[in-house]
Amino acid sequence: MLENDTVALENLLKLVTGTALKRRKWQDICHDLLRYRDEATVLRLASELLQRYDDFEISERQAFLNYLLREFRVDQPELNAAIEAYREDPSPLNVQAINRASLPSRRNLFEILNMCPGGTERLLAMRVDLSRLTKDEPELRAVDSDLELLFRNWFNRGFLTLQRIDWQTPAFVLEKLIAYEAVHEIKGWDDLRRRVSSGRRCYAFFHPALPNEPIIFVQVALEKGLVASVNDILEKQTPEQSDEPSADTAVFYSISNCQRGLVGIAFGDLLIKQVAEQISSECPQIKTFATLSPVPGLTRWLQDPKTDLDANQRSLIEQLLTAPGNVDQVTNEDANTIVQLCAEYLVNQKRGVAPLDPVARFHLRNGARLERINWGGDSSAKGLKESLGILVNYVYDLSAVTKNHETYVYDSGVVTSSSIKQLAKR
Repeated sequence: MLENDTVALENLLKLVTGTALKRRKWQDICHDLLRYRDEATVLRLASELLQRYDDFEISERQAFLNYLLREFRVDQPELNAAIEAYREDPSPLNVQAINRASLPSRRNLFEILNMCPGGTERLLAMRVDLSRLTKDEPELRAVDSDLELLFRNWFNRGFLTLQRIDWQTPAFVLEKLIAYEAVHEIKGWDDLRRRVSSGRRCYAFFHPALPNEPIIFVQVALEKGLVASVNDILEKQTPEQSDEPSADTAVFYSISNCQRGLVGIAFGDLLIKQVAEQISSECPQIKTFATLSPVPGLTRWLQDPKTDLDANQRSLIEQLLTAPGNVDQVTNEDANTIVQLCAEYLVNQKRGVAPLDPVARFHLRNGARLERINWGGDSSAKGLKESLGILVNYVYDLSAVTKNHETYVYDSGVVTSSSIKQLAKR
């Protein structure tokens, strides 16, 4: 070993041992991570940097993320040189060189941090910080975008595993379901037990980097025919195992994303389709796959002054929103009026060329058919506030999913049942 190499190795060992590393500025550690190649040294440095970030106050985290934005960006001279080389020789290798040079160096930094024990989970938490900070500092969206693109690669379908959740699942995972449920609150352990016992199914995607953390989960009820009210699912006693063979419909009544750091990355379409295949193999008598879905934007649209409502309709909506408990006393005529308005909202109201309602966009893009609108489907405070208690059935006809998806994507078409089509025309 040459003398210079020996000195460099001694300096490196001093850097990552004892109090020397604790005294080193975090800004210097960021640069050290991209300078050194020894894996053990790099992991030691990365662990120290992540620990520093964990201990930071929010203002220090803000400074850290701004530092990555300014100091770890694209190397412009390197990119210019790669572009010039491509102009002289447009070879595949020079194309790859441009691709590499166009990436900000903070991407490499994030990839190194991800190799640490718990690195993925801590980077997800870092993206949650970014989601708050970008509201006041939109320029930080560039850093957020880098993390999102990396998570899209790290959490692609090839790394996800589908697991059924039942009463035998470890309690620490079941607790996560109670905490993460976003559609219909799970009211304690008895409620959860009903949702994962016979006649019910719960499935979740997991990732090897987060073995005890569900990424997304869906709850399913095995029923005879479509269900119009979520109370019929949540409040009735779980059927006996012997009742399951008579069920012919799988009703997806709740789907919840669990990781705020993965916002913007779609898992729901994959989950629904894979669960439908799983249930088909487990229960071949199940022929219909449907949802019981909320209409989260309906009351907002009804209250919008730009919405074309007559005076009687506006008065009715105002009365119901002022005293949502009166929904139970609505006449059939008034209920039909609101259901018709809901059909108008779901079918004809657009954001660009796509449906205005986010849940409609999700299911229609995935190839579902808008099947039925159910008055009084959800009597919870949230359901009354969002949609006056209306729930919607979307049907996943596995033989027509691809065709329906293409109709939505290429023709901006909303595939509906004939009854809803007639309602939306009135």
